[in-house]
Amino acid sequence: MSRARDVLLEARREGRGLGAFNVVLLEHAEAFVAAAEAVRLPVVLQVSQNCVRYHGGAAPLLAATRALADACEVPALVHLDHADDVDLVRAAVAAGVDSVMYDGSVLPYGDNVRTTREVVDHCHAHDVAVEAELGEVGGKDGVHAPGARTDPAEATAFVAATGVDALAVAVGTSHAMTERVASVDTELVAALAAALEVPLVLHGSSGLSDDELRGAVRAGMTKVNISTHLNGVFTAEVRARLDAAPALVDPRRYVGPARDAVATETGRLLRLLASP
Repeated sequence: MSRARDVLLEARREGRGLGAFNVVLLEHAEAFVAAAEAVRLPVVLQVSQNCVRYHGGAAPLLAATRALADACEVPALVHLDHADDVDLVRAAVAAGVDSVMYDGSVLPYGDNVRTTREVVDHCHAHDVAVEAELGEVGGKDGVHAPGARTDPAEATAFVAATGVDALAVAVGTSHAMTERVASVDTELVAALAAALEVPLVLHGSSGLSDDELRGAVRAGMTKVNISTHLNGVFTAEVRARLDAAPALVDPRRYVGPARDAVATETGRLLRLLASP
């Protein structure tokens, strides 16, 4: 059994949410590790396919994130997020990630099952856990368009056919929200949690208030992905520092405080998710 699967299953058994946060810059990874150590809770450090593209390759950022995770005093998982490129999945496995999220949700159902199964076989051979996504919905958000919903019966069949370790489900959230005004279909979350033996994953969680986050975890959600909200915290602090001192040129003088602000908010979110 992979380390990531152990951490996910333990959180599910205990009814805790596991915070998963996107590493865009090295400072994000530093902030997430600092937060996890401060509150003594596990954390997931996620590097997305989009972020790999931004940095021009997977190896440097994954290597740095892996080093920070290995030095962390509490469990810190390194995760490849939202990858639809199977070659990138293989490269991330070779780089030592703990888990990958293969996103075949825009494929026809049969192709999604077949390709996800191939990814699972490869990853499990290297003790790497696999998260997948189910659904075929048009629009920028794919399966996580606001009106999309995951069918419990279809989800059960998909998990059985693919052998995935966790499933990202559509229950009312949407990616890249900058306001915390979304609502989770907690009845559906509860139905999915009862139907599936694998942990559920919530994407697009930046659009949820604290109460909505608590409700999602209480209903049965395990891994909770938050990125845009923390990027907003980072950017607001950078903007405030530069506005206050327009002559600043040393990036450490404004990026450092932004990193600290993200660490503070990440620690708060980790505690909130762990004690819904």
